[in-house]
Amino acid sequence: MRRSIAPSAFCIALTIAVSCGDPVQAPERAIDVPETALKNFTNTRIDPDPLSGGATTVFDTTAEAFGHPLPNLDAEGAERHEEGDDAFAEVFTGDKGLPNSGLGPLFNNNACEACHVGDGRGRPPNPGERFETMLFRASIPGKDANGGPLAAGKFGGQLQLEAIPGFTPEASARVFYTDSGGRFDDGRTYSLRVPHYSFRGLIGPLPFNLLTSPRVAPVNFGLGLLEAIPEATIRANADPNDADRDGISGRVNVVFDVSVQDYVVGRFGWKSNVGTLVHQTAGAYNGDMGVTTAFFPNENCEGEFFGCRDHAPEVDTATVGNVAFYLKTLAVPARRDVNDPQNQRGEFLFRSIGCADCHTPTMTTGTLPGVPEVSNQRIHAYTDLLLHDMGDALADDRPDFRANGNEFRTPPLWGVGLVKAVNGHTTFMHDGRARNLLEAVLWHGGEGRSARERFKSLRFDDRRALISFLNSL
Repeated sequence: MRRSIAPSAFCIALTIAVSCGDPVQAPERAIDVPETALKNFTNTRIDPDPLSGGATTVFDTTAEAFGHPLPNLDAEGAERHEEGDDAFAEVFTGDKGLPNSGLGPLFNNNACEACHVGDGRGRPPNPGERFETMLFRASIPGKDANGGPLAAGKFGGQLQLEAIPGFTPEASARVFYTDSGGRFDDGRTYSLRVPHYSFRGLIGPLPFNLLTSPRVAPVNFGLGLLEAIPEATIRANADPNDADRDGISGRVNVVFDVSVQDYVVGRFGWKSNVGTLVHQTAGAYNGDMGVTTAFFPNENCEGEFFGCRDHAPEVDTATVGNVAFYLKTLAVPARRDVNDPQNQRGEFLFRSIGCADCHTPTMTTGTLPGVPEVSNQRIHAYTDLLLHDMGDALADDRPDFRANGNEFRTPPLWGVGLVKAVNGHTTFMHDGRARNLLEAVLWHGGEGRSARERFKSLRFDDRRALISFLNSL
């Protein structure tokens, strides 16, 4: 049976075939960058700072670029970082006779490092591959006791595609793509790939009102700096009612955090749905690997299988803290070729056409208890950590605390030019649909539509300069 669904970039039907609408909207009038501004570029001095993470910056362009400890860590911090690194790399198993035997029974992967390869970015699977660095969040309409997404019955809050021996995965997943094209104002054409997902081998019928969201693993570096950004700074940049009428209405997500047992400003995750790295770590142990902690003491398949009964935590609180510390103390790679004229022009254009309205170039951190090295740093993450409506084509239609189905957090851009060196691919957006940074720009809708249309109106050389600038970050 197939039912029609309103056009969306991620749609799901009960068969379980997924059909997605055409992301290319009706042609709209391009919004020009003022020609006088472009002509005056030669008189505008762009003096970019290569120290993207302030004193936490490292200079490395190899496959190890994302995996360095903060260069300003003291000896005690360096030792704890290594302890967290070791725990991050631990491979879990379901064999009770072996160390790290807490895996599953249901899971998506068996180690933190298996999703965040090289502390870098995940991607959708190629044909014939497993969903190894990508997962599917799941819920049904409504909110749980803390105001978060409501679990999707026996499927919980995340579809588990793997299981230890003796248990059955909740489903298997597949993705294929169709092409949807468009045209720049200069007549050149482009093609975007639209993802379509399907689920088979289900352990039972999916809820008729199931909401899902495909998400690739994000990069790990610089997270301590983002946690150190003052809540007041994030709130000050918000404009939920678009009071200045610029078409940008960033909103703060407020989420429940298990580590403090209170509501905090969200700043991590594709929808700013996590507030601290302790919560992020414990949640990943539980949701991604089926490993319990004092923060999330119940198995992710509780009530689904007999073997998912309550038991003592499988990872202790000290280990959770060490892994969170490891994430807080990963260094930021420096920008490259900052004096290259093409990159400087690209940065000027990035700001001129409105990309910087959400991808805020510069912030200053406050203080982060226990990690003085990330405190009071001038950083260039290119994010406001706010939620923005990205349009129907990108929508996952799945709310997450205050984030609605069209909203996503502005992802940091630092390091995007090194993803290929670290992870061997150039796929971007929350589900990896964009095959390169050019396509990532073209997928922007909603509050990003005006910047996208300005980008499409640029000359070919100017578009190339802007992408060159992004690759220098």
